[in-house]
Amino acid sequence: MTELGTNVEKAAELLRRGELVAIPTETVYGLAANALSSDAVLKIYAAKGRPAFNPLIVHVRGAAEFSRYAEEVPELVMQLAAHFSPGPLTFVLKKKSNVPDETTGGGNSVALRVPAHPMALDLLHQLDFPLAAPSANPSGFISPVTAAHVADQLGGLIPYVLDGGACSVGLESTVVAVQGDTITVLRLGGVKISDLQLAAPQATVVTSTTPAAASPGQLRSHYAPRTRLVLGNLDKLIQEHRSKKVAVLALADLPPHQNIVAGAKLSPTRNLDEAARNLFASLHRLDAAGAEIILAERMPEEGFGPAINDRLERASV
Repeated sequence: MTELGTNVEKAAELLRRGELVAIPTETVYGLAANALSSDAVLKIYAAKGRPAFNPLIVHVRGAAEFSRYAEEVPELVMQLAAHFSPGPLTFVLKKKSNVPDETTGGGNSVALRVPAHPMALDLLHQLDFPLAAPSANPSGFISPVTAAHVADQLGGLIPYVLDGGACSVGLESTVVAVQGDTITVLRLGGVKISDLQLAAPQATVVTSTTPAAASPGQLRSHYAPRTRLVLGNLDKLIQEHRSKKVAVLALADLPPHQNIVAGAKLSPTRNLDEAARNLFASLHRLDAAGAEIILAERMPEEGFGPAINDRLERASV
């Protein structure tokens, strides 16, 4: 039986005993365990059905703690952290030996971030260890942005869901690696590339063209509903699938076709920040609509558009 509640002290006590607790962050809900305990971390992989080579993000109380778990923290990392920590930015750094291989997927790097959710920070301040916390859902499926989403997907597998309301960002964190004056974006997410450039104008920002083993969220098939999803031009897709019952995910305008059984507008005003916040909640609703297929509109390649398209592309594999 999985309990939902707002008792941070109870969540802390369960985590001290090596149990799993789903916690709210500004990005998505995370499935948390003691990041320094191999046994606790292995429970995350088991509950999610997650491949053990897929590294986990380690959540800490503040950027000053990065040096506890990373061999070296470049000055550029701290410059970015001054702007985005707490916040949806994760740094991949060379790990210290106190971080178990189970937490890093067997690699020699650790992914570190400071969550920007008051309940998550309160919880971290009650613990004397950091929290490994990937998204609180079965591996490969839609990320949860409410406590109810967690209960629907992991109910019975974990003892407690700390309910902190709906996630304010709604996309996983942006993941970066820093070398010299170069910032390499390993995963698009809750911090835009343009914001990284503004925060570190002296640096060069590049996007990785190949999946990085050190970065979470890089499996080709990811973020997927149980209903098949196809991404592209909505009018063309609806014509191609006109004999089926379809659900439609659009940025602002739903096409008027009779075979649409459910639809979701990510942002009626075409605001991509709002679209990012609404993405996963909309996918959860459409997945439950009883459609044969979900047709998703490709977003504009600006702002959060590339990060949304990244999630939809992985969901459509």
